[in-house]
Amino acid sequence: MVICGKIFLFLLGIDTKRFEVNSIIGTYECKVDAKGRLLLPAPLKKQLASSLQEGFVLKRSVFQPCLELYPMAEWNLLMNKVNKLNRFVKKNNDFIRRFTAGVKVVEIDNLGRLLIPKDLVVFASVKKDLVLSSAVNIVEIWDKDLYEKSIDDAAVDFADLAEDVMGNVNDDDNGIS
Repeated sequence: MVICGKIFLFLLGIDTKRFEVNSIIGTYECKVDAKGRLLLPAPLKKQLASSLQEGFVLKRSVFQPCLELYPMAEWNLLMNKVNKLNRFVKKNNDFIRRFTAGVKVVEIDNLGRLLIPKDLVVFASVKKDLVLSSAVNIVEIWDKDLYEKSIDDAAVDFADLAEDVMGNVNDDDNGIS
């Protein structure tokens, strides 16, 4: 069905690349310099290569004290969903304002560096050591100490969380639930 859908979009002259989920893999440690620049690890830069020309959106995480780096195509997909909210509903309008607070369009320079704006450095308590962690189609940017604490705090509850979230998922009928 996915192939038929892509052919249909292609025949309509719609770029099918923007509908593909770009799954990002890995957890990487790196450092940020005094100016707030981080050098992307080569394996991560390679995975993001198709998005380098379009740029990225960097924003505050909703649930954690970290930043989220969206390839522009992923951000546009998300904004298509957000734009369906009725702005004449106060709760929706408040959500949009808070969700987009601090959002920045960023680029990766020719040396593979990403500049984290100062307000976002402050929000995520970024010091020197960072962890870049894949979250399916985006990259989370964490201060290393906060990342380790987050992982340690979640370890106790992870088995229950995994069962609650993934326990009933079995799309492939392969016996793995």
